[in-house]
Amino acid sequence: MGSSSELFKVKTLAEAIETIKPYVLSYYQRVETIALADSLGRILTQAIPAVCALPHFRKSTMDGMAVRAADTFGASESMPALLQCYGEVRMGEDPKEPLAKGTGILMPTGGMLPEGADAVVMVEHLEHFGEQLYGVTKAVAPGENLIDIGEDLIEGEVILQKFTRIRAQEMGLLASQGILKVPVLPRFRVGILSTGDEIISPEQEPKPGQSRDINGYTLLGQAQASGAHARYYGIVKDDLEALRSALTQMLEENDIVLLSGGSSVGSRDLSAQLIGELGKPGLLFHGLALRPGKPTIGGVVDGKLIFGLPGHPASAMIVFETLVRPWLDGSIIYPKSVPLPKGTLTQNLYSGSGREEYVRVQLIPHDDEWKVEPIRGKSGLIRTMVLADGLVHIGINTEGIEAGKKVYFQLLR
Repeated sequence: MGSSSELFKVKTLAEAIETIKPYVLSYYQRVETIALADSLGRILTQAIPAVCALPHFRKSTMDGMAVRAADTFGASESMPALLQCYGEVRMGEDPKEPLAKGTGILMPTGGMLPEGADAVVMVEHLEHFGEQLYGVTKAVAPGENLIDIGEDLIEGEVILQKFTRIRAQEMGLLASQGILKVPVLPRFRVGILSTGDEIISPEQEPKPGQSRDINGYTLLGQAQASGAHARYYGIVKDDLEALRSALTQMLEENDIVLLSGGSSVGSRDLSAQLIGELGKPGLLFHGLALRPGKPTIGGVVDGKLIFGLPGHPASAMIVFETLVRPWLDGSIIYPKSVPLPKGTLTQNLYSGSGREEYVRVQLIPHDDEWKVEPIRGKSGLIRTMVLADGLVHIGINTEGIEAGKKVYFQLLR
């Protein structure tokens, strides 16, 4: 287990993640094969190459006439180029005859071009002079108004990288290759438990000194939104054996366990004690150089991740966004550079040196940009998270940001 001195070592977010990472790399070696229809939001476990060119035939992007581009050179409305039309290609048909010089063939958008055709004249630039004779009133260049073989995808090229999160467009891409079974990471199983003598179930009427459980439901929602199989295990009072029993069950049934409350250094710090007792390596850190979220604890118990999140609702949610979600979406192992939107800060932001901070902000449209308005309020106030549209990150070595400066913001999902 982690040593008792871990209880008082505050780590940065990066240090906490790197401390945990070696113990859980095996999570990202697991594979589950699922139907393409069920793959939305899932994470690929391998790179996917194109098994065929896309398109595998030259197709028109316009209704019009497939032609040899050279036959249209010099065409104008006053002197159209004359072509003999020898028929029409229908959708799904394979033209049998190559296109001869001085001829054309009518076709719809998406129709297959015959051999010899290298351009398509838009229907708006065609004049029908009767029977099979057509006039082209605007010249086309080779390759105009068509998609060539392999223009979208070349056979053999990697089209999706490992750890790509599948969106609707990736589903369509896979379908274009006839890939109906997809290798993905199994969904993380996340168990959520609220702790504390003062916490009661939401259906109960709180007495003086009691609080309804907020964090159990915010964390449940965040875990579900991250694609996890999430389960809420209710509330356990500050009793060592009751907490031990609950944690033992949760560690058996889940990959990640989230505890809310009970993570401040003090006489009732049972969570840290049990993380150290229930398995190896145990407690790995107690405290983050983070505002809000300093009293967060974390460890690994026999290959299972366990985090003790602060009891304050805003703190718990921000710690989830910054520390827990990256494990669920794979960005811990395969980080991606995601461009962040930018706006103008409306108020000065101050931050204590030696810790990084995530400030809740509202986004106010102003002309062609966003005004970024900090939300003032303590980390125990859930409404500050309801009002927040995003978070502004202040680096660990930055003491503040002046009003009027451009700042990046992370949208809250």
